[in-house]
Amino acid sequence: MSELRPIDRIAGTAIPLRGNNIDTDRIIPARYLKAITFDGLGAHAFEDDRGSMPNHPFANPAYAGASILIVNENFGSGSSREHAPQALKRWGIGACVGQSFSEIFLGNATTIGLPCATAAPEDIEALMAAAEGDPATTMAFSVDAQSIEAAGRRVRLGMPAAVRDSLLTGQWDATGLLLDRFDDVRRVATSLPYVQGF
Repeated sequence: MSELRPIDRIAGTAIPLRGNNIDTDRIIPARYLKAITFDGLGAHAFEDDRGSMPNHPFANPAYAGASILIVNENFGSGSSREHAPQALKRWGIGACVGQSFSEIFLGNATTIGLPCATAAPEDIEALMAAAEGDPATTMAFSVDAQSIEAAGRRVRLGMPAAVRDSLLTGQWDATGLLLDRFDDVRRVATSLPYVQGF
């Protein structure tokens, strides 16, 4: 039985988060980097922003349960903390669509199965406006089709080919990949002189 978990379609409501260069310090404050597991990080996503900005989308009950995050340019910039995509995923985000993403954030997100795709600025604006106009608007994100559909509009998305392939094949999940090919892992391990009792 395969342990790999391919990811393609994420459907649900969306949360629009306006602003360029939203960094990982804002996504998850540094004081939460001391945690030895990622459990509970979702409750602290944008905690400082929520405290200082009462109208922050992550503080708005209308967006509770949203599964798609819509952002602007260079989202996830700053430090390389993997806690940032972990916090978003544990908050409930299943996919991100933005004008652009920090390369390190994109890598960290892909590693945990959180698809990030880009769209043209005018399409991002239309998606944000749809979610702001009616938070109950449902959207359907597809890795395979490289598109997102919302309010009768189909938006073309961009995603690096290697990222798309890893999501669609399940190879984004390193642990799942090892378990799926465990016989190969065992065969190599038993041939190594320094591995005993494997």
